[in-house]
Amino acid sequence: MDMDTQTATPLDDFVRLRPRLFGIAYRMLGVRADAEDIVQEAWLRWQNGGSLEARTPEAWLVTVVTRLSIDRLRGALTERERYVGPWLPEPLVEDTAASPESALEAAGDLSTAFLLMLERLAPEERAVFLLHQVFDFDYAEVAAMVGKTEAACRKVLQRARERVRAERPRFAVNRELHLELLGRFVQAARSTDPAQVQALLAADATFTGDGGGKVKTTVRQVVGADRVGRLVAGIERKWSNADTRHDIITVNGAPGVLTWRNGMPDAITSIHIEDGRIAAIYVVRNPDKLGGLAGLRA
Repeated sequence: MDMDTQTATPLDDFVRLRPRLFGIAYRMLGVRADAEDIVQEAWLRWQNGGSLEARTPEAWLVTVVTRLSIDRLRGALTERERYVGPWLPEPLVEDTAASPESALEAAGDLSTAFLLMLERLAPEERAVFLLHQVFDFDYAEVAAMVGKTEAACRKVLQRARERVRAERPRFAVNRELHLELLGRFVQAARSTDPAQVQALLAADATFTGDGGGKVKTTVRQVVGADRVGRLVAGIERKWSNADTRHDIITVNGAPGVLTWRNGMPDAITSIHIEDGRIAAIYVVRNPDKLGGLAGLRA
């Protein structure tokens, strides 16, 4: 055992594990504030005796965060049934965070496409899938964390894999390609020419907007390169002016676009790429999900 391990305090252990705890909670819930609340609750329990009863800090803290996230997700799924229009995960904009969000582990995927894929899974399925597939815990560890037997966890994981296999897209995209295609997309949109936008899209491309019923956006997913091309060009033509700016930023670990209108953050756009074309466009305009950008100015 090295000196750092011998002298580590409960606070040291928590600070070291906080990015992983936030990463689990955020992937479970897709909402920054909810994930932060879960991590804060874990800290309170760790302070109030948890650090004394824990055999290993990681196992204890991940167990608490996982079980709290499962319970919170059950309530969130009911709330989302009343959500106005499509629901998208809250974007994590790297440049705005010097806290756990910016230190999220590289393990697994944070893309909007991946997080939406997880929406197909029930809370316990999602937890088992993430812990084993993304965070590399073995079956014995996962079983202890979710309170099931190893055999039950194997069945849950098999069921989860079957649920997502048909729709699971390829997530790994060369960052340079992503940046290049995203830049061309912004240029095409600013041209207000639907044909230029359509040329970058897959035939079955989709556009999903999340305004939460608070700002204007599409009320349902738009499908097809022609329709999406006309929509993107139309939005730019109708809503953009001399004060509109599109900045390339890092969103959920990949290049994305922050759109400014009248000096304030207006939307965050991310894209999913397959076979060199844009297969999905995700636009978050719900002001509740842009709260992390409140301190920015154009």
